[in-house]
Amino acid sequence: MGRNTRKRRTPLATKAIAASAALALGGGGLIWANFYASAHESDNQSWGGNQTKAATAQVATLSCPDVGQKLTNVPAQARTEVAGELANLDRQITDAYQRLATTRDAQARDASFVQNSILQPLQDRRKVILDRIKLEITRVGGTAPASLDTLATCTAQNANQTTAGGQQQNGGQQQGGQQQNGGQQQGQNGQQGQNGQQGNIGGQAGNGPVAADFVDITKVQANVKAKPRAGRNASTGTFTTRCGVNANKNHNTDNVIVAPGVANGAHHLHDYVGNQKVNAFSSNQTFLQAATSCQNQNDLSSYYWPVVRVQDGTQDFDQNADGGGKEGNVGRILTPVQAQIKYVGSPRSKVAAMPQFLRIITGDAKTTTNGLANANAHWSCTGFENKVQLTTQYPICPQGSKVVRSFAFQSCWDGQNVDSANHRTHVAFADANGNCQNGFKAIPQLTMRLVYDIKPPTVQNGQVKNAYAVDGFPEQLHKAATDHDDFISVTKNGLANKIANCVNRGQNCS
Repeated sequence: MGRNTRKRRTPLATKAIAASAALALGGGGLIWANFYASAHESDNQSWGGNQTKAATAQVATLSCPDVGQKLTNVPAQARTEVAGELANLDRQITDAYQRLATTRDAQARDASFVQNSILQPLQDRRKVILDRIKLEITRVGGTAPASLDTLATCTAQNANQTTAGGQQQNGGQQQGGQQQNGGQQQGQNGQQGQNGQQGNIGGQAGNGPVAADFVDITKVQANVKAKPRAGRNASTGTFTTRCGVNANKNHNTDNVIVAPGVANGAHHLHDYVGNQKVNAFSSNQTFLQAATSCQNQNDLSSYYWPVVRVQDGTQDFDQNADGGGKEGNVGRILTPVQAQIKYVGSPRSKVAAMPQFLRIITGDAKTTTNGLANANAHWSCTGFENKVQLTTQYPICPQGSKVVRSFAFQSCWDGQNVDSANHRTHVAFADANGNCQNGFKAIPQLTMRLVYDIKPPTVQNGQVKNAYAVDGFPEQLHKAATDHDDFISVTKNGLANKIANCVNRGQNCS
């Protein structure tokens, strides 16, 4: 599929109403935590500072149905073309959000502006793409979902409607990728812009984060559940691979899993460790021929995640680039001070070796508008990881403690497919007891732990200073729950079998 080109746009950072924040670096110690479920969240988080209130019902962002998640049965012959069209839908939303963020004056003067000038044109453009997706699927003998036509309509969301925007109430717990107990999300924002206009969502580029996205971790109740008890047939070993922290700054805004052949398919910047030849146009053959940053040269796997930035009023190298400043991802990029990559076993069974070229995405980059069903963010601080794991807020760590973001990938595989149409259904999380369901088999669970030196943010008068946030799609408002991680398994000289054998024998290998 050919390279997609995009029209040049004015950076959000200069057109949206911006709020400056500052961030520097701090210190702390390290511990390791393993996770078996998809995420951990407090039942009743206590917020230790002032929260920003929504001053009006102004539109904060756009919410569009995630078409890709509905496409669970796309024939293999059509997947590349469909992926390209899904990337076109993402680009349309990005462009529409840009228009939303740069027309606040017009919106204040005309109550119908958002509907008539943004939402209706967006719906018309989405219909064209959805028709093309149906055509690509039926052309190769597949059947498109009957509900596809209903996914064209997008809605406007005010601050209080965005999910993953603040405190999680009523016991909203994430387990196995599913939201439990009806967790309610409350998002607050709506502070005045510096020139008196309404609609700034906060943050250096005007699209987050806001005060409610942060919580003092020392005021959060412990919420980490005990790991499942190991059974007689458990695989208790670990295999650690050391691949660095991306000190060589291997970045791009592509996503070869979701949008192969599409430049800037992620609309945000990724750190890459492991395989050094990963971009939108890479193939399995490319992976096998690439160098690796891993000490074990047989590990050619690709491990990649969105960068974290500090919003201190400065810009990084991509301030005028797609996926960077043009799309609201602004501030200084932080390199982790530590990146730990570890494969662990199953508490209930032995594990099978990962298949070559297995692709796994964990978490959801669009939880602000999708909701938390697939959220798998783990945010914590050194010294707190075994007590508190946050999904919907970034931690404010105490003096001497570092910010930690962790990932626990799906550890059950269908035994046949290295990918699926929506990049989810070929893998699954184990249940609360650690068992794989529906005929899936256990594989080594990939766990990752990234540690960052970040000066603690502060909240004063409902505004956050020294903010930090993960890169994301601009309309997702840089919420903590949008954190996600990507993985492509590529090994040689029998490494996949060695990892499985090490874990099954109960050894600790590297």
